[in-house]
Amino acid sequence: ILGEHLRICPQGYTCCTSEMEENFANKSQSEFEAMMKESGRSVQATLTAQHRSFDSYFQDLLNKSEKALYDAFPSMYGELYTQNVKVFKDLYSELRRYYRSSNINLEEALNEFWTRLLERLFKLLNPQYHITDDYLDCMVKHAEQHKPFGEVPRDLKVKATRAFIAARSYAQGFLVGSDVVKKVSQVSLSHECTRAIMKLMYCPHCRGMSSVRPCNNYCLNVVKGCLANQADLNTEWKYLMDSLIGVADRIDGPYNVDTVIGTIHMRIAEAISNLQENKDSITSKVFQGCGNPKISTKGSSSEDKKRRGKVTLEAKSSAQALEMLVLDAKGNLTALKTYWITLPSSLCSKKVMASSASDDKCWNGMTKGSYLPQVMGDGLANQINNPEVEVDITKPDMTIRQQIMQLKIMTNRLGNANIGNDVDFQDTSDDMSGSGSGDSCPDDVCGKRLSKSPSTRQPETNAIPKQSGHGVNGASSRSLPSASLLLLLSVAAIAAHHLWR
Repeated sequence: ILGEHLRICPQGYTCCTSEMEENFANKSQSEFEAMMKESGRSVQATLTAQHRSFDSYFQDLLNKSEKALYDAFPSMYGELYTQNVKVFKDLYSELRRYYRSSNINLEEALNEFWTRLLERLFKLLNPQYHITDDYLDCMVKHAEQHKPFGEVPRDLKVKATRAFIAARSYAQGFLVGSDVVKKVSQVSLSHECTRAIMKLMYCPHCRGMSSVRPCNNYCLNVVKGCLANQADLNTEWKYLMDSLIGVADRIDGPYNVDTVIGTIHMRIAEAISNLQENKDSITSKVFQGCGNPKISTKGSSSEDKKRRGKVTLEAKSSAQALEMLVLDAKGNLTALKTYWITLPSSLCSKKVMASSASDDKCWNGMTKGSYLPQVMGDGLANQINNPEVEVDITKPDMTIRQQIMQLKIMTNRLGNANIGNDVDFQDTSDDMSGSGSGDSCPDDVCGKRLSKSPSTRQPETNAIPKQSGHGVNGASSRSLPSASLLLLLSVAAIAAHHLWR
């Protein structure tokens, strides 16, 4: 029949009624959006699997260290351990909460652990004296110069903070990447894009050419126009992938989590041994600085005098497992770097089943033949002359712009983690809820913690590390604003979008 009634397909002779054309348009839209979500789910699955593997490995390291401490310390230290179980449990609890991105200052948590342990052990090692809380306060003030635990607290603080900062930023990076893909994959098609997809996929049916495949370059122009905003994720997405690769190298290198996290119990045992061996000297120095405490009527305990020998604990290394984890992650991250700009060609070849580039008997949007227009570049700005899709390059998609902001913020955090600087995760905790980022501490618990020991460290906002195929290797000149400023800019953009409407 004559096709004068058609609104999308060419108005020559046709097999389609208006109702059929409308049905095809709805079908093409739902099919294309399903293709996008399916492709996104594949990327999400890869990133989520990497997060799960590392998270399981890291948690297992921490659990084994804690279990080794609980198994060995009772027989090694007697009352020195049994009367201080809570101090050790609290330490591991704080370490887990920090890793799960709770608002905890890790250096303060470690300092508090050593302070509490020193107060308890000093009293237990000097039971013949009546030691008051005021006396303990004085003793703690002098602890830094006396170094009762030797170099262990300082050394562990440096290594553990770097390892934990890198580990939690690394784990969070996978979740942010997955969450960005999920949100972007749910962005619906514009009216102009729906028409272009229909013309690409089903107008051949209306011309009686159901077996003729779309021309490859024609398909690319349609999909690049429809996914112009998505392609603008490319730059920040690559930076995120490179930053994750850089931190992965740190985790299996200078900040080796296997060496540091898996041996926490051994470092604590070493510290306690230092205190026991130098008890008399340290006690004498404390007495000189704080005065002699009163003699207690309780008498001394003989049990702990038997437990003075230097102890050694063994740690089962899982370095090979870590190396395999990192290698696998780096391979997947490298493969995902170009996801957003290769998506159009991937959809055209695998989903739309476009013809080969040299085919001159393909569907070109009007009839069976060759496709002459050149292929557009990637991104919104390059679609100004797209012959297949009308794209308003002055109105970027706000959802996608927000996700670009999230990528920038996460890359900045990874840049900080790469050089050992702590980062603040609180500003996007709402965005990441439900993304599998782990349990954060309840508000009342975190509130008490903060009010008791407020952090004096401000979140670092350093330049983003160098972005290259070799990962992250230090700071670059490409600086980012702070996370809070980025979010403020994002909110402003949304407000402007509503004004345009």
